[in-house]
Amino acid sequence: MIQAALNGTRSRAEHPGIPTRPAHLATEARASVAAGAGAIHVHVRDRDGNESLEPEDVAAAVSAIRSACPGVPVGVSTGAWIVPDLHKRLMLIDSWTVLPDFASVNLHEAGTVDVIRLLLSKHIGVEAGVWNAPAAKALLESGLADRCLRILLEPAEASCSSRINLRQIETTLSGVERPRLLHGLGRCAWDLVALAAERGYDTRIGFEDTLRLPDGTRAQSNADLVSAASRIVRSHLDYE
Repeated sequence: MIQAALNGTRSRAEHPGIPTRPAHLATEARASVAAGAGAIHVHVRDRDGNESLEPEDVAAAVSAIRSACPGVPVGVSTGAWIVPDLHKRLMLIDSWTVLPDFASVNLHEAGTVDVIRLLLSKHIGVEAGVWNAPAAKALLESGLADRCLRILLEPAEASCSSRINLRQIETTLSGVERPRLLHGLGRCAWDLVALAAERGYDTRIGFEDTLRLPDGTRAQSNADLVSAASRIVRSHLDYE
């Protein structure tokens, strides 16, 4: 499965194609699915383009994408930077009326276990974001690993070599049998897409992770990036 990460924390100043409003998210999502994406991940924005967990903003984004891509799972970020106050963040998540299919939670952030438990109680799938071995250990110690929808292996978001970091994460999670999604950022994004294909993991690509295609040229859309990832995955499957 290739997940399309449509915007992340990026602004339109970085690339005019970064989608923030529901209609633009829907357009990018539809094109990404046509290019091969099997799920959509977004950072919800308010009318001013700021990241948001407000129920009306989540409802608008999720509903627009679902309308454009019927049957395709839609997920959102719950990053602590969006609403730093944990109590308020939990209150906002609990007030969601239109529920995403899944939400990503970063294991290195404070309050992670509370956020995961709340999402599960609302029957929202959890993507457990693991940056390094300590985060993987925190997931194990939470006792919730086996209840997560999937584990996001995000070794490039830590400071050490992504491949060394990945091996440490995999070793720590060796006893956990949940689907895994491996992705990278910037220059290592494409290396980790290929590595995910080699290891049989799901992967992710989109403007959140990189603005450039494998040959270094600037991508025009999320669909361009998904198409390139699809070719990499297909080439590996064909080789097998």
